[in-house]
Amino acid sequence: MSLFDLTGQVALITGSSRGIGRAIAERMAEQGARVVISSRKAPACQEVADAINARYGEERAIVVTANISSKSDLENVVAQTLAKWGRIDTLVCNAASNPYYGPQAGIADEQFRKILDNNIIANHWLINLVSPAMLARKSGSIIIVSSIGGLRGSPIIGAYCISKAADMQLARNLAVEYGPFNVRVNCIAPGLIKTDFARALWEDAPALDERMQTTPLRRIGEADEIAGAAVYLASNASTYMTGQSLVVDGGVTI
Repeated sequence: MSLFDLTGQVALITGSSRGIGRAIAERMAEQGARVVISSRKAPACQEVADAINARYGEERAIVVTANISSKSDLENVVAQTLAKWGRIDTLVCNAASNPYYGPQAGIADEQFRKILDNNIIANHWLINLVSPAMLARKSGSIIIVSSIGGLRGSPIIGAYCISKAADMQLARNLAVEYGPFNVRVNCIAPGLIKTDFARALWEDAPALDERMQTTPLRRIGEADEIAGAAVYLASNASTYMTGQSLVVDGGVTI
């Protein structure tokens, strides 16, 4: 059996109707997992689930919509997953928000709160909903999609960077708590990826050119290039890895 085989696993992936989340769901399904596609909009989620089921067979993907800012929505997505498949082996906290670009002094209170609530508190809620069964079973992998923004400062996305640094610390803390129960908690820290979420960054031609010149691989990433890291963290290939932030950035941070 391949170290990366996910046959028999159930994976819940937030923000999986597009971008990085969709790529993770598709690659986990390719490795044999049953996946829960979740975001705010049902039609977008259904399109992803239909594509996965058409490729790998019915009942490989289901849709449960959720707004991560709603604790009751998160309770529902976990409840429906357990009702359908009875377990969650891998949780991927991918959904996030960034409604503000500019200096930290200019951010409105409600924008800052939205970033912190959706990028940190929502992850805390969802992990607390999923982890008890993992701890009881003494098996599970929790993956938080953070960002290299959590490793350095920025003049335009400072609040987002703050939230992503907090996600890395959330993973470290929970890794310490959950380690004795064989439940692993790790982050993936992508660099600039060509997704709708990061459009404001890669559509700025001068900024993109500067980024490419300071990236050893001389390009930005694609969503599918993050999916492999998630498969690794969900699989037996990473059973001795916890509390870490796996950087996938084309070499920017070196």
